[in-house]
Order: sequence, then structure tokens, then C-alpha cells
Amino acid sequence: LQESESENKLDGETASDSESKSEFGGSSPVPTSDDTPEVLNRALSNLSSRWKNWWVRGILTLAMITFFFIIIYLGPMVLMTIVMCVQIKCFHEIITIGYNVYHSYDLPWFRTLSWYFLLCVNYFFYGETVTDYFFTLVQREEPLRILSKYHRFISFALYLTGFCMFVLSLVKKHYRLQFYMFGWTHVTLLIVVTQSHLIIHNLFEGMIWFIVPISCVICNDIMAYMFGFFFGRTPLIKLSPKKTWEGFIGGFFSTVLFGLLLSYVMSGYRCFTCPVEFNNDTNSFTVDCEPSELFQLQEYNIPLLLQSVLGWKTVRMYPFQIHSIALSTFASLIGPFGGFFASGFKRAFKIKDFANTIPGHGGIMDRFDCQYLMATFVNVYIASFIRGPNPSKLIQQFLTLRPDQQLHIFNTLKAHLVDRGVLGSLEDA
Repeated sequence: LQESESENKLDGETASDSESKSEFGGSSPVPTSDDTPEVLNRALSNLSSRWKNWWVRGILTLAMITFFFIIIYLGPMVLMTIVMCVQIKCFHEIITIGYNVYHSYDLPWFRTLSWYFLLCVNYFFYGETVTDYFFTLVQREEPLRILSKYHRFISFALYLTGFCMFVLSLVKKHYRLQFYMFGWTHVTLLIVVTQSHLIIHNLFEGMIWFIVPISCVICNDIMAYMFGFFFGRTPLIKLSPKKTWEGFIGGFFSTVLFGLLLSYVMSGYRCFTCPVEFNNDTNSFTVDCEPSELFQLQEYNIPLLLQSVLGWKTVRMYPFQIHSIALSTFASLIGPFGGFFASGFKRAFKIKDFANTIPGHGGIMDRFDCQYLMATFVNVYIASFIRGPNPSKLIQQFLTLRPDQQLHIFNTLKAHLVDRGVLGSLEDA
């Protein structure tokens, strides 16, 4: 069949989209309903729909921010658990959309295989994380040591099992649709699980690398909405008709200022700046360390152009605050494109939200569409500009070697230090 390139004028749908819908039995949109709590409906019944939506979003945003503060107070391990729960919920929302769109064929094992692949990918990624960050704990426990040694082989064997199950589930006349859904599941895993894995990596580098980026995205989302609500006149992008240039620009400046202030406050607390480590003596996870130079106040000269305006020649600030400018800038300028991407996805399948989990906000994926893009940037930023060799990890791995291997490394290192004159100077002192 030849596909026409002409566009259908209704919502930009192409002829090929219509053909695909006929092949898949019709893609009826996921039904939506007014999920606003009855208490709020009664309290706001006298307001127009515009202001009612404003109050509903505002009240529930404050509730979500309060919940965010609570889980931060509970510590990094609770945060990691929450990230996993959010990941599972986001995966469920996207897979449910696929199931609703192509429900007419009732594909065998589709949901079972989707959740099985989610389990396999999580086992692979989180196993790698535990081995990397908690090497001492893994080496101390015999079952964990065996699982760590053969982790990748076990992960691959689990995936192969799912792959074979998929091949065995293929049904005549529906091969193409089943392969579409196989790809749907894997792209969902790539977007959701990989990004949540990077969020966990950022968290283990220090809670500040988790809290500041997420807070910047939240701030940008709120301030862009506020500026757009009160001052928005100029449309920004067709994918999101309610987005305006006024909101985009106002959100940018507000987020950069917010990032500087939040970074200044958090940089003074070790519980936020220290990486998460396992303490062998107490058999517990700790976030206590000597702050690096990144989190120690330093004096910087103010550019001459600004000295006459501010009346200051120097300013004391944390080096991390400079990095926060890069984080908040990305959250303001590039982060929203994650939301635009999600808007395009929803338009493609004629749905308003991924789900109706949060009244006035849609599903969990609707709230975290920008966060996943931000997580990748932070992870790349840390690897490129922040992270260096970790002596404690090297020592941990050194102690797990055989005595002859340890002796070989010791003699090699000693010879290297003698050649450089370091060891000799220490002995003379």
C-alpha cells in the first residue's frame, strides 16, 4: 500500500497515521475525566475554569513540594526507593497507553513480557550500581560476591529468556503489531529505566547533585507557569499552545537566581555535599566527609562592569554555585524540550495526559518528563567536569586482590615514586 504524504488538517494528522490506525484496529484515546477531589470542586465552584485550574494546580504543587521535603529529610536510601517507585509508575503509564491504543488484538503475554523486561533491566543497572559504589559490602558477603562476579552473564541470560518467550508468543497475522509493541517496550525502558539509573548515580555523588537539579526543574516549571499565566501573550511552540515566550524568559531568570540561592544554602551542610558511602565499622550507609574545595567558600573578583553597579569589588561564594548556573540554565533552556517531546507524544495518540494520578497535573510522567532529560545532563556534567579518581575505591579494590598481586602493585608503585623523587624526599624528611 502506498502512503499519501498529504496532511489531514485535523490536528496535523497525516494519511499514514490514519492507515496505521486502521491496521491496529483504531487508536481510541485514553479516556480522561475530572479527577479533581470533591472538596476542591466545592470550595472552588464559584471560580471560572481558568482560575479554578490555577488554584488546583497551586494547592497540589504545594502538597508535592511538602512531600519532596519529607523524603529529603528521610535520607538518600529513601530517595533511591522513591526514584524506583516513580520509575515503575512512569513505565506503567506509558505501557498502559500502548495497551489501550492497540487493545483490540489482545496480544498474548504483552504485559507480562513488558514487566519482565523491566525487571531484567533494573536488575542489570542496579546491580552495576551496587557493585560500583558499595564494593566492600559486596565483597564481604559470599552470595553478593558471586552475584557481582557473574552479574552481566546472569543479566544477559535473563534477557535471553524474555527474548525467547517473545518469539514463542508470536501470533500469525499479528506479527507486525507484536514487533511494534516489542519496540514500544524497549524504547520505554530506554527512556525511563536508563534515566532513573542516572538519577541514582547523581544521588550517590552527593544529595546536592540530586536536589539542586530537580529543584531547578520544579522552579522553572512553576515560574514559567506563573509568568505565562499573568503576562503570557506570545505563543512559544505549537506542540504546547499554552506555553509563551513571557513564561519561558521569566522562568529562566527566576530559575538561575533560585539555583544560586539554593546552592549557597545547601553547600554549607555535609549531609548534602558528601557522597553516599558504606561504613564497615558501623555497617551502615553514611554521608559524612571532609568537604571538597567545591563546597568551601572562596573569594571571587567581580567584573569591572558590575562593580560600579553593585558597589562591590569581590564576593564570597561556593564554587558549586558557579556550577549551579550551568545546571539551572540547562533546566530553563533545554529541560522544557523534554516536556515538548512529551506533548508531541500525547498529541500523536490524542490524549491529554499520561494518566490522571495527580489532579490538575496528569500522571507521574507528566511531572517528570523534564526531569529525565535533566538527569542525563547532570550525569554527563559530573563525569566531564567534576568527578576524578577516587582513592578510597582504589584501596578497596586493592585489598581484595591476592597477596602476590598486592605485592606486585606495591613494588611497581614504589619504583614509580622513587623515580619521581617523591619517596626519597619523604624518607629524608
